[in-house]
Amino acid sequence: MLRGLRKRFAWKPLLWLIPFFVFFGAFQLAPMGWVLANSFIYDGEISIENYSEVFDSSFMLQGFSNSLWLSFWSAVVGLLIATVLVSSLRRVDSKIREAVIAFTNMTSNFTGVPIAFAFIIILGINGAVTLLLKKYGLIDDFNLYGQWGLLVIYIYFQVPLAVLLLYPAFDGLNDDWQSAAALLGAKTWQYWLNIALPVLSPALLGTFIILIANAIGAYATAYALTSGNYNIITIRIASLVSGDLFLEPNLAAAISVLVMAILAFITCINQWLVARGYHAKR
Repeated sequence: MLRGLRKRFAWKPLLWLIPFFVFFGAFQLAPMGWVLANSFIYDGEISIENYSEVFDSSFMLQGFSNSLWLSFWSAVVGLLIATVLVSSLRRVDSKIREAVIAFTNMTSNFTGVPIAFAFIIILGINGAVTLLLKKYGLIDDFNLYGQWGLLVIYIYFQVPLAVLLLYPAFDGLNDDWQSAAALLGAKTWQYWLNIALPVLSPALLGTFIILIANAIGAYATAYALTSGNYNIITIRIASLVSGDLFLEPNLAAAISVLVMAILAFITCINQWLVARGYHAKR
């Protein structure tokens, strides 16, 4: 009888997870299943023609290339800036650190149309900073509405997210490790290369993957800045779903599946590297 009561009690906490499973299924699994199923429908028949059309279109491939380029380099530069910033935060007063983290938490939500409007005012063709730099001859031509302008904006909203993700990981570093390494004759760069970075590598790799996913999925900022004239994959998906002339939701579903496949592949590589590093430490 006691054993039966224990089993009944063990199942009771699972009842509290039912709302989670319902919402997860309704808002995660069901949309993904719909997208996957519809990606194989072409003219009312089951086919892989949508995927063939994507790979045969240089315009679509350019969208993937531009999105991956922006995602990779914004993630790399954003991660580097955030790493230096978080490392410096550990050396400052706690009040300053708390203020910076609070400001970072606020700016991490500053995306979409507002950030595009802010950058247009600052770095647009007639932006305040642009005119000032041109006045002193520091720049000749800077196009905010092109590839490099988008990269600057992407880096801007990647840094706060990276800081929030890396800050807890840096708390795992013990200051005594650096002191001990210095006593043994290690220089600062040797401490970071041989001690700190191996400890932080899982967090750095995980943050890097999240930053890539964050950049690939960005839509509102790029659309507001370029009015959809710059070819990235999220704008292509939106144009196929909501376009008045070229409404092709099944083709958009195929592109979405390919984006999910890219992110899944990158995530698997990240997990493999983390697992390999963990076993190497053991």
